[in-house]
Amino acid sequence: MLELSQQPALEQRQEPAGKKILVVDDEAIIRDLCMRALKGYTVLQAGNGEEALQLFERGGVDVILSDVMMPKMNGIELLRRVKELDPTLVVIIMTGFAEKDVILNALKADADDFIAKPLNLLQLKTAVDKALVKKALKEEVSNLRQLDRLKTEFLSLVSHKFRTPLTSISLFLQNLAAGVYEPGDENHQKNLRLVYDETCYLERLVADLLDFSRLMDSSSGLRREPCQLDALVTEILSISREAHDRPGIETLLALAPLPVLALDRTKISFAFKQIIDNAYKFSKVTGTVSISLTGEESHVTLVVQDTGIGLPRDEIPKIFEKFYQVDPSHTGQIRGFGLGLFYAREFIRQHGGTITVDSEPGHGTTVTVILPTSQV
Repeated sequence: MLELSQQPALEQRQEPAGKKILVVDDEAIIRDLCMRALKGYTVLQAGNGEEALQLFERGGVDVILSDVMMPKMNGIELLRRVKELDPTLVVIIMTGFAEKDVILNALKADADDFIAKPLNLLQLKTAVDKALVKKALKEEVSNLRQLDRLKTEFLSLVSHKFRTPLTSISLFLQNLAAGVYEPGDENHQKNLRLVYDETCYLERLVADLLDFSRLMDSSSGLRREPCQLDALVTEILSISREAHDRPGIETLLALAPLPVLALDRTKISFAFKQIIDNAYKFSKVTGTVSISLTGEESHVTLVVQDTGIGLPRDEIPKIFEKFYQVDPSHTGQIRGFGLGLFYAREFIRQHGGTITVDSEPGHGTTVTVILPTSQV
């Protein structure tokens, strides 16, 4: 006969490589039975729906086993709340009630399975195993849908970005073919320069597409090599088109000599270039861009500060989203794809680093990147 102790709510038992199962029941003996049956998993316990929701919001829960009748927050309400937060979560309802209304309410709230009380421990383990398979399938379907949605959004964005310069070039060629312009006409020369600029822009778009394609193919791992960050920043500035196109912007450099670090040069170069280019891109006609690089024993810090247009605080989190673009003039004609800072943050995080932004409209933006000196 099992010796059952009265376990307190919010208890956790760790298994080395187990999935995380949250058992919710106001009876400690039921929670303990479930814990004993689910060997090989990490089991969390909660005595009511409110405690369960707190545990769930900490993250990492794969399956919830929940009773229906509980104080403070019952199982059906808990089911609704967690499904709102994570539609792919699998929730198994444990109930001793066979009332049709209870089953219907649980199904309406998207319950994934039911286990009748008194519990059959073998059935419980089997139900959880099946639930984890179901969760994996749900996540796969969700990921495929998200990828399909992103693909659609990206294709729409690309077509829009290409359409504008192509329309300008096409109109000029049509007017040229119709004899509208004379070779010596001032408008002819002006439009030739515009067409040339649009052609250069198209070339950059194609180059950016190829770069993003390569970055997406290599987004999972790091290829570390010796990297001198102060030399890297100097190199980025020397090839930055944004910096060259703004002669009224004064560049202030303070680059401390740093030891050689083992970094993925391609990814860190991309991240730093996006940050530095944006400082010039969103500057005014005149102003300053300050770039400092300092090092300590545990980390190095890059700070890029401009005196440009700045951002409202509620817009700062959005700049790291895919396809989001800052449009200060509200023209809808911002150049680029809105992927630069998304990948910049991703690559910095892959190195174990952080990126933070502080900005105020009309007073410029400060971007701070911290990278650990040790390999992660």
